[in-house]
Amino acid sequence: MREVDEAFEQFVRDRSAHLIRLALLLTGQNRAEAEDLLQIALERAYRKRNSLRRDSTPEPYVRKVLVNCAIDRHRWLRRTGERPLTMADDVPAPGDLIGVLDERDALIRSLSRLPPRQRAVLVLRYWEDMPEDLIASTLGCSPGTVRSQVSRGLARLRQETSAPVEAAASAEGMTSTE
Repeated sequence: MREVDEAFEQFVRDRSAHLIRLALLLTGQNRAEAEDLLQIALERAYRKRNSLRRDSTPEPYVRKVLVNCAIDRHRWLRRTGERPLTMADDVPAPGDLIGVLDERDALIRSLSRLPPRQRAVLVLRYWEDMPEDLIASTLGCSPGTVRSQVSRGLARLRQETSAPVEAAASAEGMTSTE
């Protein structure tokens, strides 16, 4: 029995990185769900480790359990009407510091995906609270270019976050004067 346990532990050590990637793909990159699925699959495989030992590896069984659990979870969610939270659903309550941090994180991630010039203009305008003419002289462009970069950058942020950027900016203490 000890030999079977050691073989299973070695399987988990050797294949868990691959299996978690598979679970991530099955759950749409939802890390928590992927970890839950993998835990369920490994637990079921552990209970059947004696019969699985006849095969060369428990991986096909674990893979099958992962796929079936992912499908079952999707069916269950569809039946119960439960749906995952999205950025639009996740509006923090007043005084909710965790929600403010989540919004800030989403804003920063969206900001990092902007072209460098748009990102610079938005940071200077709303974080540093610089006027357009000072931004223009800092970047070596015209105030009209600053205005157009601000407009395009805000539009992209709104599109990516699907939440008003001004709300996230005001949560950070940024002010919009447009």
